[in-house]
Amino acid sequence: MTSATASSADSGLFDTPFSIGAAVVSLLCFLLGIFMAWTGYQGGTLPVAGTELNIVTGMAGLMITAFFGVIALFAAIYMEPGFDH
Repeated sequence: MTSATASSADSGLFDTPFSIGAAVVSLLCFLLGIFMAWTGYQGGTLPVAGTELNIVTGMAGLMITAFFGVIALFAAIYMEPGFDH
């Protein structure tokens, strides 16, 4: 084991303010993606933007927001504590 991995703190998902914030951002991205997919499935419009969605654009919205949600979740899990620790 290298010294970098041996000395790194094993912080959990809700140990630092950054991890908590990144987990919340991840959850919001996933919820927005599910909302966009459902709105596209129903053939509705987005409430704020007024853009009409169909099944293809709804699934595209789900995939892009799920991508950002996964990135934020990985950041929440694997980022080491910085100046706040």
